[in-house]
Amino acid sequence: MTVKRRSHGRNKKGRGHVNRVRCASTGKAIPKDKAIKRFIVRNIVDASSMRDIRDASAYETYALPKIYIKQYYCIEAAVHQRIVRSRSRTDRRNRDPPPRFQRR
Repeated sequence: MTVKRRSHGRNKKGRGHVNRVRCASTGKAIPKDKAIKRFIVRNIVDASSMRDIRDASAYETYALPKIYIKQYYCIEAAVHQRIVRSRSRTDRRNRDPPPRFQRR
């Protein structure tokens, strides 16, 4: 049999069984080392509500707290939602993380 990936799509390397996590999109139970992990940082309220709160607030500079969520996706859902994309055979060898975009 030909092998597509040297890790077989996993990240455990001799660990045996790993716990399963639920996909945020489909609810499928997938091994934690195989899941695509994304850490999402969002404001608690949306932009228009944030403007209303800022206008009605007595404080000049009050930073609203953020929501920190770690989401796991199965491969099928991540490809479908374009969280990850398929890569060519030569690009699959590249294990570096994608370049981070600079904030303004």
